[in-house]
Amino acid sequence: MTTLFVSDLHLDDARPHIVADFERFCAGEARQADALYVLGDLFEAYIGDDDDAALNARIVHALHGVADAGVPVGFIAGNRDFLLGEDYARRCGMEILEDGGVVDLYGTPTLVLHGDVLCTDDAAYLAFRRQVRNPAWQVAFLARPLAERRAFAAQARDASRAHTSQTDMAIMDVNQSAVEHALRQAGVARMIHGHTHRPAIHDFMLDGKPAQRIVLGDWYEQGSVLRVDRDTASLAGLAPR
Repeated sequence: MTTLFVSDLHLDDARPHIVADFERFCAGEARQADALYVLGDLFEAYIGDDDDAALNARIVHALHGVADAGVPVGFIAGNRDFLLGEDYARRCGMEILEDGGVVDLYGTPTLVLHGDVLCTDDAAYLAFRRQVRNPAWQVAFLARPLAERRAFAAQARDASRAHTSQTDMAIMDVNQSAVEHALRQAGVARMIHGHTHRPAIHDFMLDGKPAQRIVLGDWYEQGSVLRVDRDTASLAGLAPR
């Protein structure tokens, strides 16, 4: 059997083919897995569990179908969907997990996280992250009308695009020292994360022993899926339509 990982789907009405691809993934391969982990940025923007957008209802249906098939679904919040709460998670049949928790993958303890906390060279982003992850800020934001929240989300997306276009790619990537610190803190030699949209499997030495960092790809153009079994970890796209 296989455990599946996805991240950075950025589901949005503007990309209906990607939404359809995710629904097909949930109706097919995901229902045959040992478990499915969504490591953040499931949506392009998420403004609260009370959002009545039709897309949100479609994703509830897709993910609950996976859970109904007996497959545990775990979710870690990303930088676009940190407001996804217990109510929406329950409707999807998924469990919200700690960002930076350890899961046992067929005998190999593995650190799983969205990955943005590893980008320690990007001071501007980390300052924004501290603001929006503050519980008081979130309570105040969620008290605003949906129309105001949608407008804020649109502005935040524009600001993110501007920041990305004006910032050196190396600054927005993970910091290797932060990676090594996180592995040491967790007491493991493997991590899986998303956020950077740079799919790859990085093997390196940590304190004289082999270590590994697996980075998930995004779904802006095509689905990126990590498939882990007892012997291998492979990054690839979705099965053909």
